[in-house]
Amino acid sequence: MVIVLGIDPGLANTGYGVVAREGTRLRALDGGVIETHPKLALERRLASIVVRVRELLDEHECDAMALEQLYFGQNAHSAFAVGQARGVTMLAAGERGIPCSSYTPQQVKSAVCGNGRAGKEQVARMVQTLLALPEMPSSDHASDALAVGVCHLNGTPLSDAVAKAVQLVGSRT
Repeated sequence: MVIVLGIDPGLANTGYGVVAREGTRLRALDGGVIETHPKLALERRLASIVVRVRELLDEHECDAMALEQLYFGQNAHSAFAVGQARGVTMLAAGERGIPCSSYTPQQVKSAVCGNGRAGKEQVARMVQTLLALPEMPSSDHASDALAVGVCHLNGTPLSDAVAKAVQLVGSRT
């Protein structure tokens, strides 16, 4: 079994989704949102995010972390805040020697929906279907984090096969 912590980083709301792959079957182990209060000092908000991410990594004995890449857009201030939240989640993984992978929103949507321009509701419905959830995730942040985990797990078998093929070819030369 491979267990991945998917992260949709944000300073106010960091979505998380713990997804496991057993053979070809995917299932959700946990999911939700780490919320921080806007009136708290930045360092306190970041501290609360990293504490919860550490708890999730330890509780579920995660093998990897998958994060949504930063979308810069028009608001640089917002992008920096998201980048800081992303950094502390990676710190928690790094402290434990857990590898991190990053995926663009388009990669995640393509992996989950087959369309890199899928909307939030379509992503949530596909997450529900792929993970056999009784209902759609209650938050877009949690849904996106679960989708990042699914994206990583669906790509891992291909990545492993390519790495083995490259290694095999390299050993023959």
